Amino acid sequence: MNQNSLWRWLLLAAVVLVGVLYALPNLFGEDPAIQISADSGEVLDDGFVSRVEAILSRADIEPVSVDIVDGQLLARMPGDTAQLTAAETLREVLGRDYVVALSLAPRTPAWLVGLGAEPMSLGLDLRGGVHFLLEVDAQSVRETAMERYMQEIPAFLRARDLRYTSRKIEDGQLVIALRDAATLDKAQAALSGEYRELSIGEASNQSDTLTVTLTEEEEQRILDFAVKQNLTTLRGRVNQLGVAEPVVQRQGASRILVQLPGVQDTTRIKDLIGATATLEYRAVALEGDPERAARTGIAPAGTQLFYERGTDRPYLLKRDIIATGNELVDAAATVDQESGSPAVSVTLDGRAAKRMFEFTEKNVGNPMAVLYKETIITTTYDENGEPQFEREKVEEIISVATIRGVFGKRFQTTGLTSKEAHDLALLLRAGALAAPIAIVEERTIGPSLGQDNVEQGRNATILGFALVVLFMAIYYKAFGMIANAALLLNVVLIVAVLSMLQATLTLPGIAGMLLTVGMAVDANVLIFQRIREELKAGAKPQEAIAGGYDKAFSTIADANITTLIAAVVLFIFGTGPVKGFAVTLSIGIVSSMFTAIFGTRVLVNALFGGRRLSKLPI
Repeated sequence: MNQNSLWRWLLLAAVVLVGVLYALPNLFGEDPAIQISADSGEVLDDGFVSRVEAILSRADIEPVSVDIVDGQLLARMPGDTAQLTAAETLREVLGRDYVVALSLAPRTPAWLVGLGAEPMSLGLDLRGGVHFLLEVDAQSVRETAMERYMQEIPAFLRARDLRYTSRKIEDGQLVIALRDAATLDKAQAALSGEYRELSIGEASNQSDTLTVTLTEEEEQRILDFAVKQNLTTLRGRVNQLGVAEPVVQRQGASRILVQLPGVQDTTRIKDLIGATATLEYRAVALEGDPERAARTGIAPAGTQLFYERGTDRPYLLKRDIIATGNELVDAAATVDQESGSPAVSVTLDGRAAKRMFEFTEKNVGNPMAVLYKETIITTTYDENGEPQFEREKVEEIISVATIRGVFGKRFQTTGLTSKEAHDLALLLRAGALAAPIAIVEERTIGPSLGQDNVEQGRNATILGFALVVLFMAIYYKAFGMIANAALLLNVVLIVAVLSMLQATLTLPGIAGMLLTVGMAVDANVLIFQRIREELKAGAKPQEAIAGGYDKAFSTIADANITTLIAAVVLFIFGTGPVKGFAVTLSIGIVSSMFTAIFGTRVLVNALFGGRRLSKLPI
């Protein structure tokens, strides 16, 4: 009775071996490191390694190692002080052509790395870094939508020979004055049939005039789209920075959480993640007097008035846009070969390239302007602590050039400073924001605080584990020591699974692990108490062991399944720290079922099974 078959031993040995191997990398610790990537996206080579080593040598900094990892340079440093000093030196010497980020590099041996074993990722609260809570500007989303309809709806009316006399955006709605009442009725009917997402009605204070506004459902839809688009764009920008294990996720209807572990300099990060700079390529209007438009503030129909950067010279640009920053598939900071000035080399997608080719083919010898657009948002707070946004729109012409030949997909844009060319190339490569964002919350967590969190979490886990081990050893004797061995295996398996999944461990995750330590023993307590009851009822030792495990199984399974359901619900509907807690708890529940029921049964069978016993040490 209570004999182990070979498959039980093999399964337990395999689980222990895999668990130990993949949990082992977490014991080797990490080195403070500097991660360098090229802004242009090019792969760094050994020549760049020599250059960095020479820079560090001149600054009397001795790195532990300098290597190329996945096309980026990783320099390991002997300590935090050397890391910070080296980062400042490299940023100063390398300039803005390279992204220099603080990081932590695992000291995992090469043979473990070869097996795919890596340590767990640590969250912001354990590693230190920066935390931003961003809010998408709903007002700008509405304004952008109405500006788009201001271009689209008049074209729709012209195509149907429905003439209008004027159009303007007033109080958040598009106001279109029609020629007469008959035209108004036809226009309203046509627009209502085509644009079901808009609310179209007659103006109360003006005759023969239509008002076009967004419906509540359409406002919510475009805001939701803007948040999703910004989420994708921000992830691209963060990836361009080369930060390890970043967190970029949505929170609520219009907010986005950005957490960058290991980053301490917030100024550069804020400039890039919140920047809304983009470009528009437009034709310069050959008709009209820009000086007169500047004096009167009235531009001729089909044109807009803008000023050139630096000279404040007025230009009339056609409203039709040839290409925008959203239609770029690649961009890189470069130097113009003719003038030697900073430039951005851009590559357009298929549709924009076709439009550019058709435009330049018909307009050789005519001027084309590059319009630089950016919305700068300043956040203030009212007496209730609610964020208030102040918007400043920058729209200026950075370049007006005569089209010398036909081009389409690839060309250069000049008229920028070196910093603007560098930053704009990064932003265009990562994609433009669908709407401006404002920083409503900003926190910087120092590496020392993160280290304190790690130590306190580790100490709490060790203390909790030690108290549970002591209780089980005293109360259940030899069986308690078997339960303690299973508990140790359970912790190893949790760490191993988190490492294999490359899940991010946070303080709530440590709390989930500590809770699992307590819960894991519950199953053994139920089993051991059931064995005691069987012995008191007169069962023989072997019968009591078998009865204890068999009769306690359903109770243990029910309790763990209900807890697992709660953990899954927390993961689905929770955000941030709640998800981290749920992941650790879920893994702990599954592993504790294996160790507490299967693992301890194998050990109990090995020690006490198949023997004539007068009593059990329990």
